[in-house]
Amino acid sequence: MFQNLLDRFVAAVGRHDSAGLAALFTEDGLYDDYFFGVHQGRPEIAAMLDRFHVGGEQFVWEFLEPVCDGRLGYARYCFSYLSREPESAGQPVVFEGMSRFQLRDGQIARYSEVFDRAVAFTQLGYAPERVVKLMGRYTRGFRDEAAVQSHLARRDSIAATWRR
Repeated sequence: MFQNLLDRFVAAVGRHDSAGLAALFTEDGLYDDYFFGVHQGRPEIAAMLDRFHVGGEQFVWEFLEPVCDGRLGYARYCFSYLSREPESAGQPVVFEGMSRFQLRDGQIARYSEVFDRAVAFTQLGYAPERVVKLMGRYTRGFRDEAAVQSHLARRDSIAATWRR
């Protein structure tokens, strides 16, 4: 079942089937894209995929080594496309990452991912100053997340247990 969902996911992205991708999500589904941010609800998810196709074309997404317990699924991936960015038009951009799927009733309730954004930005031909600026913005956002703040609040007490 999970593999079928992954196959439909990549086919929708590759075909620029925005409605088809959005239909894989629950009505209140959330897609947390590592470039474009959080999009909630099917209309926003469909619009986000449309944004993909402004900056690129010929998207190929391969999910590898998927695991799923019916409620939570993970898959490593390799993702590539041809850039439409002025600095790199026509050039392939490729990177690998990890996807997390929270599932409800066979649909995606929440999708999130992690990958090395700098690997993608440098392939896009962005100037080093632009890459540093973008990475700084993402770093600030990451450090502001509740889970990160909670971890940092516990950090000293956790580290102290290893020094005993």
